[in-house]
Amino acid sequence: MNSKDGIPPAGAFGQLDQMWFRLRSITHGSNPGGEWPLRLQFLESYMLLIPIAGQGSIIVDGKYYELKAGCVFVCQPGQLIEASMEDTGEQSVFILRFDALSQPCRPEQPEQVHSTELHVPFPLEGNIAIQSTITYSKHCEAITASLGSTDPLQQLLAQSRFYELLFSLLSDARQLQPSDSDTDTIMERAKTYIEQHYREELSISLLAGEAGISVRHFIRLFKQTYGLSAIEYLTEYRIRQARSLMLPHTNYELKDIAAYVGYKDVPYFRRKFKQITGVAPATFMRNAKLKIVAYHGSLIGTLLTLNIIPCAAPADHPWTEYYRRKYETDAVLPLALDDAIRIQQLASLRPDYILGLEPSVSRRMLPQLQAIAPTFFVSTLQTDWRTQLHFIGECVGRAPEAAAWLNNYERKAKSIRAQLGQGSAMGKLLLARISGQSITVLSTRSLAEVFYDDLNFIPASVVDRRLSNQTLTPEELWSSDADKLLFIVDEDAASQAVWSEFRDRESLLPPDPAGFSRIEYLPPYPWTEYNSFTQELVLDSALALWRNQT
Repeated sequence: MNSKDGIPPAGAFGQLDQMWFRLRSITHGSNPGGEWPLRLQFLESYMLLIPIAGQGSIIVDGKYYELKAGCVFVCQPGQLIEASMEDTGEQSVFILRFDALSQPCRPEQPEQVHSTELHVPFPLEGNIAIQSTITYSKHCEAITASLGSTDPLQQLLAQSRFYELLFSLLSDARQLQPSDSDTDTIMERAKTYIEQHYREELSISLLAGEAGISVRHFIRLFKQTYGLSAIEYLTEYRIRQARSLMLPHTNYELKDIAAYVGYKDVPYFRRKFKQITGVAPATFMRNAKLKIVAYHGSLIGTLLTLNIIPCAAPADHPWTEYYRRKYETDAVLPLALDDAIRIQQLASLRPDYILGLEPSVSRRMLPQLQAIAPTFFVSTLQTDWRTQLHFIGECVGRAPEAAAWLNNYERKAKSIRAQLGQGSAMGKLLLARISGQSITVLSTRSLAEVFYDDLNFIPASVVDRRLSNQTLTPEELWSSDADKLLFIVDEDAASQAVWSEFRDRESLLPPDPAGFSRIEYLPPYPWTEYNSFTQELVLDSALALWRNQT
């Protein structure tokens, strides 16, 4: 590739005739002299962030990027994002959400296997340099005026004007080549190229050429950045795409799936599939047809890591909708709040397994559930998340997949440890949750396990990891020897007020010579969940926290 941040070569634009676009919404964020935030959220559609004035930052799946006038930031469906603009001077940002869909293909064409995961991707991602901010501002203003009308013709005009904006963006992406060549950008470019061309024959020399560096340098940088070689990443990505074609709503032959993801040799594909997932393709497809109920919402995260789409899950759990968006399936039955109605739902569904949490099901419910299907309860009080993952894997016949996932997690943690440094180089860390006026030290489970145990951060001296409910006063917290502080901040007014006081106090401290922040925060959801999915989210966010944001 000849530019950065996931911009494909010109040839990739040839797929545009297979796509159509629909603008969902456009909003304008403007807050002169104050901070403008885009709250932490999973995206269910594509999103364009177009800064017209001001600068800020966005965190995408744990990675930090700058937002600034002169660039458009393109986000993908399913990403976990959070963005803000700095509280200096004028701010103006347009946010456009849109769908990019492929033209339907005929089922008799195996080389065009239809999958919601494998629609022709929008050919841009990340920061895209643009020629004129004024041009994009005019595009957005015209779209806003038309889309807000009740006249159907004006709404049609808004869609047409959105196509004009996309034409400008794609044209700029083809013509402009940002000069920045930092390691993160080079490696992200190479990784994105792999994801867009995984069906082709890719070599290290080709990928190094796309990155614009020597083969030897590319091999070292890719392994250093992602914890595995480029060819290993290509293999894992191909197998991930293959898994999406083996789900219950699909009905493809193994040879067609293998060919689609880039393997002409089916036996070789079988070996690689088992190497990555821990099970043979036939076993995976057989297991995928099992109907598994997540009786409690917090189990959804563990099932995600085992590639399980539950046939039923609580309707009130916020991950249920994300789960549906991730897999684009309507097969997840929303379970009612009332236990009696749930029993009726499950009896009609006739699942293969029911998974629940041990302290949360009454004794009178247990026989009713067991009469419907084999029922297993996960202990949330006496076991850690790794043990819970192993237990669920054993219960539903996914033990090899659980082991494979854990091996990948440990490898990723090792890579991030190497990038962070060791011991005193990272400084002492204090994790705490602000709930109203209470400040509780997070010393066990969740965040603490990732940062202290998996990444080897040193706890601040005030942290007693033997205590599960240690509290601190604000003065005790600020007088501690913590070099870095990470807060979980509840969303009520009292908690936000305490957090605001901490931020004000931080601003009075001498700036870090390297420009690093001392304090950071996360909202309570989903970071307070305790399962394999959340642990990996925390791990993926570690490198972005406290980084130089100047």
